[in-house]
Amino acid sequence: MADKEANARTIALNRRARHDYHIDERYEAGVALMGWEVKALRAGRLQLSEGYVLMKGNEAWLLGSHIAPLNSASTHVIADPTRTRKLLLNRREIDHLTGAVERKGFALIPLAMYWKNGRAKLEIGLGRGKKEHDKRAAEKDRDWQREKGRTLRARNR
Repeated sequence: MADKEANARTIALNRRARHDYHIDERYEAGVALMGWEVKALRAGRLQLSEGYVLMKGNEAWLLGSHIAPLNSASTHVIADPTRTRKLLLNRREIDHLTGAVERKGFALIPLAMYWKNGRAKLEIGLGRGKKEHDKRAAEKDRDWQREKGRTLRARNR
């Protein structure tokens, strides 16, 4: 357990994704990054909440995520914080994701970015958007579970 924690450290989470989407499947993808982006990720300067994944030309691309550049790391490069970044997946995964997005109406959402064996990995969720009544039902269920836990703890005291 401790070895796994040492190899995988979370950089950023997209908490909004679990609220807005029903996540059916999860995939792990590598990310093609520039040097200044890696240094900024090590400093934890990533924002995934506005990001999304797009399938274009048998390739997967991460759009809209924001990596704030460090002043000291990107002196000789003009840094574009929201540039499009290529995702590294194998052919079978790309074909499956393309079919799901185009034919079945799924969306690809970035869920989390983390370090794994010294490399930045992006967790992608394949999911459908929630309707407003689904969000309310999930919130109601979450509140009920919390209240149920409180009453059980109070009863056991």
